[in-house]
Amino acid sequence: MKVGVLALQGDVPEHTSAVAAVVGPGRARTVRRVEDLAEVDALVLPGGESTVIAALLEETGLWAALGQRLAAGFPVLGTCAGLILLARELEPSPGGRDPPTLGALDVRVRRNEYGTQRDSFESAIEVEGVPGGPFPGVFIRAPRIVRVGPGVRVLARRGEEIVGVQQGRVMGLTFHPELSGDPRVLERFVQEAQRPRSPKATTASAAAKRAAPARTASR
Repeated sequence: MKVGVLALQGDVPEHTSAVAAVVGPGRARTVRRVEDLAEVDALVLPGGESTVIAALLEETGLWAALGQRLAAGFPVLGTCAGLILLARELEPSPGGRDPPTLGALDVRVRRNEYGTQRDSFESAIEVEGVPGGPFPGVFIRAPRIVRVGPGVRVLARRGEEIVGVQQGRVMGLTFHPELSGDPRVLERFVQEAQRPRSPKATTASAAAKRAAPARTASR
C-alpha cells in the first residue's frame, strides 16, 4: 500500500517520516501534482496554513481531483489544517479569511482555537481502537471541533473534548500524531485504509443535504 502526504505546504517532512516508519520508506510518497495523487492508495493532509494549502490545491488542480477521489471512498487523514480542509463547515474567523472546504467530514470547526504558536501544548488523549494507554497528543494552533454530524464517529477525546473524528474512511484530528514519536494513530489509519470500502459508504459532502441536525461537541 502506498500512502501519500500532500506536500504543498506545512509539516510535510515530519509527516512523511512518520508515515514511512509505518508503511516503509518506499511506500510513503509526497503528492504535489494530480499525477502523484493517482499513484497513492491513501493520503495524509498535514498541518500548516489552511488558506495557503487550499489555494495551492486549487492552483495545481488537486482540489478537483481530490474531491472526486473522496466521493469514491478514498481514505484520507487530515491533521490540524488538514481537518479544517476536510470539514463540512467552518465557524467564521474574526479576520474573515477562511478557506473553502472539501466537505468530507460532517463537522463544524473553529480555526486557531488554542491561540498562537506559543500556546502549543501536549496532552494525553484517548483514541478509540488504539491499545496501549493514552496517546501523547501534540496541539499547535489547533482547531476545535464544535459540532459533529450524526454520521460521524468520535475517534479521540481529550477529557470530554472531541479531538478526533471519523466518517467512512476519512479521519480528522485536531492534534499532530506525526510529532508524538508514537506510531499508533497512523497505524490505525493505515489499517482502516486497507479495509474494503463499504458499498453503502458516502462522503459527508454527498450526504449533507439529507443529514439530520448536528449535535454539539463537548467543550
